[in-house]
Amino acid sequence: TDAELGGRKKTFTEVQRERLEQAERTVLIKCPPKLNEKKLLQYLSSHGNIKSHFFFENRGIHALIEFSEKDSIASLQDAIGMPSAAEHHVPFKSRLFTFMLKNPVSQAAEETPLHLSPQSHIPVKELMQKLCCADSISDQMYILLNEYQLTEENTKLRFLACSLVRDFTRAYFPDSVVKPFGSSVNTFGKLGCDVDMFLDFHDLQKHAKTMKKGPFEMEYQMKRLPSERLATQRILSVIGDCLDNFGPGCVNVQKILNARCPLVKFSHQPTGFQCDLSVSNSIAIRSSELLYIYGCLDSRVRALVFTVRCWARVHGLTNSVPGNWITNFSLTMMVMFFLQKRSPPIIPTLDQLKELAGEKDKHIIGGYDCSFVSDLSKIKPSKNTETLDVLLSEFFEYFGNFDFRKNSINLRKGKEVNKPESSPLYIWNPFEQDLNISKNVNQPQLEKFVAMARESAWILQKEVKTERVINKEPWGLAALLIPFGKSNSNKMKNRMKGIGSETIRSLLDSLKLSNANNLQKAVGK
Repeated sequence: TDAELGGRKKTFTEVQRERLEQAERTVLIKCPPKLNEKKLLQYLSSHGNIKSHFFFENRGIHALIEFSEKDSIASLQDAIGMPSAAEHHVPFKSRLFTFMLKNPVSQAAEETPLHLSPQSHIPVKELMQKLCCADSISDQMYILLNEYQLTEENTKLRFLACSLVRDFTRAYFPDSVVKPFGSSVNTFGKLGCDVDMFLDFHDLQKHAKTMKKGPFEMEYQMKRLPSERLATQRILSVIGDCLDNFGPGCVNVQKILNARCPLVKFSHQPTGFQCDLSVSNSIAIRSSELLYIYGCLDSRVRALVFTVRCWARVHGLTNSVPGNWITNFSLTMMVMFFLQKRSPPIIPTLDQLKELAGEKDKHIIGGYDCSFVSDLSKIKPSKNTETLDVLLSEFFEYFGNFDFRKNSINLRKGKEVNKPESSPLYIWNPFEQDLNISKNVNQPQLEKFVAMARESAWILQKEVKTERVINKEPWGLAALLIPFGKSNSNKMKNRMKGIGSETIRSLLDSLKLSNANNLQKAVGK
């Protein structure tokens, strides 16, 4: 819609600031089973003007209410009492409320159905039915995007979850902010995905720079610790305990403090989200903004990413549990790289975005250059006019024949470069250039991806929609979202020819073994 397009022209930072401010004016109410919407809104309006609201199902009906003014929340809190149950409660007044009807019998007759905002995407079986009614593969891909992408309501709920956590962190760090990053904000989030959030102290540091006037050098006295990592671990340990002991609806709190990036995992029952909280992950934020820019530049980008990720999940190429398989982030980077390689390119390389960067866009984080333009209007639209039908088929063709044995994927340069080491799949981290974001992927998983890509390219090439519709068979994208069964096993074996020999060559190259014949005999056995 025009409103969405207008919103996407704002910079990433402007959108985040606006969303966080909205969340500060928002409350979440658990509603009674039989509710009169008009009466609820009428009562809440007595505390201030309501800017927006919606209802959703999550272990009962909930209402998200956004007021026009923050003072309205204080007015509402003053009117709400403490729980009357016999159990003892932690006396923390949050922005989570439970409403009950004083006289349920008299109000039951006035009950009218509520419009509930969906918080999860439709099942694949239901999606397939919608895809089969489309006119083209491009239309199918946009249908999938519209069904799976985060809604306006779900996005508001995510920012509210961060804002509610911030209410706790303020007790220790009054100027801190809790912000979402990753799939919740980069335009590639799917309904039902986790909420990655981080505790940010950078606004506090900016404030300190503006206060250095007068005859004295002034600074706070603060607890000194041997390392930033130890400070991060201690902060998260305390916040984790705080959420576990005092946070309404915060359950299954796990403190994972010895990870490469320490974090606290927890379930936020009122919103229904699984959450990961870390501290000031600046490079992750830059990655989120980079993907936000790519997602806003061309509507085909998001449609292709959502399609490829759905395809990968159906065929078991990705998994929500960490392991040796390709991650959604790696798949997204592969799609971006493919779009950079089109002629003409659909999206610019990271180096090209860096050339457009102004003074405010320059960021050096931990010695890594994370600079790129933030103003979308400075980036020229692509002259590429290829349809999504073509792009999807070409994506599978391109990676089905990519020389993974020799080449790596580099989004900064937008071209294949020789692999610096022997990992089966090497995708350069866009910013931390000494890291491979797909280092976890093993050779069998890569071979499975290549085989599936070749099979999918073949299906699309032989696709005849008319015959499929007459025979009432799934066609186009719908045909790709059916798990390839035993009937396709022989065809897949033929299209996998050559992959095994690539594996042997890769082993020979990486291990530098002199006796190649013996190794080939061993593999043959």
